[in-house]
Amino acid sequence: MKPGIHPDYRYVVFQDTSSGDKFLTRSTIETSETTTWDDGNEYPLAKVEISAFTHPFFTGQMKIVDTAGRVERFERRYGRRRKGAKADAGDAAE
Repeated sequence: MKPGIHPDYRYVVFQDTSSGDKFLTRSTIETSETTTWDDGNEYPLAKVEISAFTHPFFTGQMKIVDTAGRVERFERRYGRRRKGAKADAGDAAE
């Protein structure tokens, strides 16, 4: 392996921001925060919105997640095209 081109593969604590649950695994993710794990060691901390603790597939409960207005942004972006496409199609039929 060439030195200096591979990311640092190390232990990282992932925290689910929805439930507060944490798990320790290995990753190459870059983070600026750290936390102390149960073993007393300090590890980098990566915050995630959804994990196995809160994902509907694993919990069996349906949960609508709308983070930062993604649905509204999608409707604004693509809803106008649909309306515009119908108007254009109507003009072509005449």
